[in-house]
Amino acid sequence: MPRQFLRFIFAGGFAAAANFGSRFLFNRWLSYEQSIVLAYLVGMLVAFTLMRSQVFKAKNKSLLPQMIKFVMVNMLAVLQTLGISIGLVRWGFPYIVGNYGFVIPHAEASAHLVGVLVPVVTSYFGHKFLTFR
Repeated sequence: MPRQFLRFIFAGGFAAAANFGSRFLFNRWLSYEQSIVLAYLVGMLVAFTLMRSQVFKAKNKSLLPQMIKFVMVNMLAVLQTLGISIGLVRWGFPYIVGNYGFVIPHAEASAHLVGVLVPVVTSYFGHKFLTFR
């Protein structure tokens, strides 16, 4: 596995933890859906900072174009995260519970975790070939 991808996974994991953890804080005052979006923004800020300086070594390049491209790539990822998280909570998990009898512990948290993890590959290639090129 290329070293850059491993750094991406580590930085992305740190950003995902910020995303995932902040959702619980936001969820104290906001809806599940709103909390997911705001938590994603927290994760995006952490991810941009780490990706730019530690993964793709692009801190000497122009900041604004990188920020714009980063947001574009992450708009696709946030749609993936939101769709998967909501889809699992509303349809996927109830189907599994109803048809197979499995218990899904902490359904919202479990669904959000899956939703955060799915865009890893699409985000890596988007940032490698578009954002930090």
